[in-house]
Amino acid sequence: MKIILSYHAKKRVNERDIKMEEIIETIEMPDYTISKENKKEAYKKIGDRTLKVVHVIEDKYIKVVTLMWK
Repeated sequence: MKIILSYHAKKRVNERDIKMEEIIETIEMPDYTISKENKKEAYKKIGDRTLKVVHVIEDKYIKVVTLMWK
């Protein structure tokens, strides 16, 4: 499924030095997820940090709302 980034998420990718490969890996193979209403939070340990990706699954794509290192 295609993954797109919201305007907010694009800004966070640049500010927080997050690679698209890390986002895809976190969504496709998370260590764990939390569902809240229509949003999902995917968490993946990468190196010594954990990436949190908040996303919404639409009909034909996954939209990343925001992301951060935890």
